[in-house]
Amino acid sequence: MAPRSRPPFGDDLDAPPFGDDLDAPPFGDRIELRGLRVLCVVGALPHERETPQPLAVDVDIYADLRRAGASDALADTIDYGAACERIVAVCTAARAQLLERLADLIAAELCATEGVTAATVTVTKLRPPVAEDLATSAVRITRSRD
Repeated sequence: MAPRSRPPFGDDLDAPPFGDDLDAPPFGDRIELRGLRVLCVVGALPHERETPQPLAVDVDIYADLRRAGASDALADTIDYGAACERIVAVCTAARAQLLERLADLIAAELCATEGVTAATVTVTKLRPPVAEDLATSAVRITRSRD
């Protein structure tokens, strides 16, 4: 078998060999929730502080899912219906100016859930307030349970 070559990233000798689990989750198993639509007040501009706007929230909830895989019992996993309710509650209560703040609050709420080791949260403005033809703007963060 031929040796793997390094990607052309310059002189970074500590870079992993090309193709080595570059997409592997850093915190183990995960539950993926995509496209949760929420209406909330978020933004720094005056009109954004007055009228709720649509956001999409995507999350990866990291947890050890082996027990649930073996038992097939809801009690042994993370209830993603309850997680969605918590996300919506955070979004509607926060009235954050920045997507970064909102994402951080959501991640903190999810990481406080029993069994969750980390969360990656993407918050997307579906109608960003810019003059250019920009479809969406988003922030993605990952936080671990500390």
